[in-house]
Amino acid sequence: MNSPRSRANMVHVYNCHPYASQQIVQVEQEPGLVCCGGGALFVVASGGCKVEAYSVEQEGCPLICRFSTMGTVRSIQHSKTGDYLVTIEEKNSATYLRAYTNWRYQAEGKARVGVRLLGHLLRGASVRGGVQMEIIEIPLSEHPVAVACCSVTGDLLVGCEKTLVLFTLRRPNQQSLSQSPWPNTQQSSSQSQGQTSSSNQNVSILDFERSVIVHLPKMSLKQVALCGGYVAVQAELEVLVLKLEASSDPQTPDDSSDTNTCDDPLEDQSDLLLIPRQQELLGDRAKDCDIPVSIEKTGLEDKGQYTLSYVLFRRFTPEFFQGCSVEETQLHSLQLYPLYTSSQSASTEEPACVFCFFSLPNAGYLYSLKGGVELLSAYQYPEKVLEAVLTDHLLHVITKNALQCFTVRCAAVAARMEDPYIDTTMKACPPCSLEVCALRMQLFIGLRSVCVYGRHVILLSAADMETPDESERSTQRRELKEHTTLTGIFLAVGIDPATTPALESFLSRPFLSRKWTISSPKETSAAGHGWNLYVVDTVSPLVLYREMVEYSRHYSETNPQAQSLRHLLSEAHLLLCASSLQQSSEGNHTVSLQKDADKQTEGQTEGQTEGQTERQEVQEALRQNCAQLGDCYSRASQKDCHQALPYYRMSGLSVTEVLVRNRPLPSSPHSYGLGFLFYLKHFLFEETEQSLSQESADEVIDIFSQSDPSEIISVCASPSMTNISPARTLRIFQHLEATAGVSVPLTITMATMMLRLDDLPQYTQLMDRHPEMLLVYGFIDEPRLLLHGGGGGPHTRVRPTSLTRQLSKSQPGLLVAGMVALHENNKAQLEQADHIFKELGCENCLLVDFWEATLMASSQEAVIQELLFRLASVYIERLTHTNSGAHSSLPRTRPQRRPLKSADDLINSSSHYGSLYPWLTVLCPAHTTNFQHQEALHKLQSLLCGPSMSIGSVLPLLERLSEETLWGFSLHLLCATRRGQFDSSIEKLLDRCPQAIIAFANHHLQDRHMALWWQKLLPELCDRTRAAADNSILLAALKETLVVVATETSPAQFLELIPDDGTASYFLPHLLRCSQRHLLA
Repeated sequence: MNSPRSRANMVHVYNCHPYASQQIVQVEQEPGLVCCGGGALFVVASGGCKVEAYSVEQEGCPLICRFSTMGTVRSIQHSKTGDYLVTIEEKNSATYLRAYTNWRYQAEGKARVGVRLLGHLLRGASVRGGVQMEIIEIPLSEHPVAVACCSVTGDLLVGCEKTLVLFTLRRPNQQSLSQSPWPNTQQSSSQSQGQTSSSNQNVSILDFERSVIVHLPKMSLKQVALCGGYVAVQAELEVLVLKLEASSDPQTPDDSSDTNTCDDPLEDQSDLLLIPRQQELLGDRAKDCDIPVSIEKTGLEDKGQYTLSYVLFRRFTPEFFQGCSVEETQLHSLQLYPLYTSSQSASTEEPACVFCFFSLPNAGYLYSLKGGVELLSAYQYPEKVLEAVLTDHLLHVITKNALQCFTVRCAAVAARMEDPYIDTTMKACPPCSLEVCALRMQLFIGLRSVCVYGRHVILLSAADMETPDESERSTQRRELKEHTTLTGIFLAVGIDPATTPALESFLSRPFLSRKWTISSPKETSAAGHGWNLYVVDTVSPLVLYREMVEYSRHYSETNPQAQSLRHLLSEAHLLLCASSLQQSSEGNHTVSLQKDADKQTEGQTEGQTEGQTERQEVQEALRQNCAQLGDCYSRASQKDCHQALPYYRMSGLSVTEVLVRNRPLPSSPHSYGLGFLFYLKHFLFEETEQSLSQESADEVIDIFSQSDPSEIISVCASPSMTNISPARTLRIFQHLEATAGVSVPLTITMATMMLRLDDLPQYTQLMDRHPEMLLVYGFIDEPRLLLHGGGGGPHTRVRPTSLTRQLSKSQPGLLVAGMVALHENNKAQLEQADHIFKELGCENCLLVDFWEATLMASSQEAVIQELLFRLASVYIERLTHTNSGAHSSLPRTRPQRRPLKSADDLINSSSHYGSLYPWLTVLCPAHTTNFQHQEALHKLQSLLCGPSMSIGSVLPLLERLSEETLWGFSLHLLCATRRGQFDSSIEKLLDRCPQAIIAFANHHLQDRHMALWWQKLLPELCDRTRAAADNSILLAALKETLVVVATETSPAQFLELIPDDGTASYFLPHLLRCSQRHLLA
């Protein structure tokens, strides 16, 4: 992107009070530099070499300690992790970089201070003598310009004019940073002072290791920032953000590059002024900027290599605006800010979100870096801003005479990082692109700098002191300006003061400026100086939220649909979200510390109780805010009305409560908002256990009869509407039928109302209006006419409706057809249909009918195999029960009525049921058992004769059936035949029922099994006939077999088959016919 995106964010202004109180820090000397961190405010006297630390968490900001520096401090920063200070100092025209560790021990009045070089730990008596502050000298080859500390890791980034040097925080004694005496940098100074100086085991020994050097030859660095691997550098009008990552791969010598030899084509053109164009390059496109970056190897301590990737580049052009010249247009307030989600601990994990903020005198820019680089907000300032500080709740900026704060969008990004599916019908959050707003400003005089710690905003002010001569000249200038102004007014109305001596005398008096000349002198502190150091406390997010809600009532009373009302409530929502995220991450950090602690003090317990109470209050406020946002969106336009649904859900309100909040205004008694109707539809169309009272249900029917009559059938079918008044609803349906015409779903719904009124004749009359097929289509259009609870997947609990119960008694065929249609149209799962029939008490009859009907209709192989197995199990259970007459251990499966489909019906209409083999009729003739047994036997035999049944799956079930009965024997023989076991089947059939052998052979011994006629069947018959010569059945079977053998074999083959036991004469006629057939062929 060659030009920055133009996001003309409108800034809303709300008269809310973000600041609660202020106090003045009693500093003896004029402050030159200030910074804060670890619950302390660090003040460097102007031009001095002394640092004073004050507690900002205690009333009056008492002094914690003071210590001297080794030079004049030009820059000072505090590191949250490690609780150390780093300074840039000057002495004797030389610049030094120093780190001050264990500075809190100076509060004990100890004068002991250790000074050492980077990497050289103090030994011997210096450590054994007790705890002490250490000053670590950090040598650099260039003059340091800026420093930054990483709040996540404690690493130190030093910016020189063309170079960045990263120092990694180390703990030489191998102790974790979380085990240091001050793991929580918000610990008060009183707690730190309680540490005994003799406990050497808890001494915080810190050191730094130079990790990487980054060269930026084309940038003149002014500010740097570091956070979680992100590195930001700022020049006068350029900002570059890089991602620095360590790799375990060893670095080769070729990986480092010398950027000092980079040739600049414009290097010698010092007399040429070039104004660069504006640029905004995000993500991978940032590498296309003209800022080369290279990494230099630091030495033998590197075990791997670092890789750099471009994240963001932004360049501005010098511009003029009111109150700021082109020369003064420079970037300032560079900041990288981390934010943790509710599941993270701020001390142990990488932040889920990292934001980059920087500012011009007239505009500020906030970017999100993780999960895609994006410009969140562009802040347009009303006047020249000197400095700005970003927090998770607000953005604080100072001008020369005011402190002002703006809202931020960090919480919106963090919420979506924590839950990527937050923008759904279940959850919602105001968008990251929501326009920012400015809150009420606080006036000061001569503000110079600002820094923030928690809810404390520290301000340094220094008023310009005028000399008497300067004051007199200023008064004269004001008097001259007033004389000119009044003269112009008189001339405008046609009066020349020069012609009227009285007016000329009047204008010569300093009348209008009298208030200036007699005003009291400027207030100063008790010491009479012109500077002050303030600690301004911001109100808690909960208090600010309540004020925003109170402020919003002005809009809700005048115009409930105003955009400003929705915007203000969205701001309040993000404020509470940020507070909730902060509390959760602090709570997780506290829990992690408690796990390592041996015991807990009473004060800590009380603090945790207060924290839990505050968290509960924030969650309750969030629910209230969601309800208010739901009210806003309930009457919004079609573009935004869908947001009412997730906000109402997050509010925890019941449907009845939402109904009350959305009743029409007296000015529009029949008007309901689109968002409210959208919410109501989703609630009624989704399966829920919440039932409305009769009053609420009737109100819902009235709402839809007025607003959306086309949905009234679906609304009435909702399980939440079970308490509806049937007579009243029936009248509404009759009116709808008269105006819109007859429809099948409407007829079924009216019949349901008649059923609830116990008017069976009218119910029957309505159901007879349409043929059953059309009624089935009506069930497909509205499945909830038959079942409730089927919208949540296969394992969702379902229950039958009153109509379903009636159909099971009066029209079971229609019920089965309807359930099959719902299953085939993916409106109901197989398990859900099973549950419905079991609830009806029809698991032994209608459920089996449903399985049989679904088997005929389904085309899904998995469903077919499942149904085949279920049906085989039922048929076998019925055979066992009806045969033995005893109760089985399984549920009683005797059908209570005749099935809807007989075995012949299934054979004729379904391909899965095969025609019965002829030999089965011989083996098990009809009418040998009762009807129910016969039907179950024929259906099971038909399944085994069909092409779909897997024999392997049914074999374990058949083990329960004995082969002693012919029908049991037939089933086992069917399975053996299907498995190709013809030899054993022939033997078993000859043993049990030889009269069926020819029918068996004619059906199965064909084609490739034809040879079994003479290879197996003929020898078996010969042997058995020889043993029982008077067995007419065997003799008849032998004759039939010889006829087939004589037809299918040659004379030579037939001759070999004749036994040599002296009975050849019996076979000669068949041999003759075989020879004659052979000759004719």
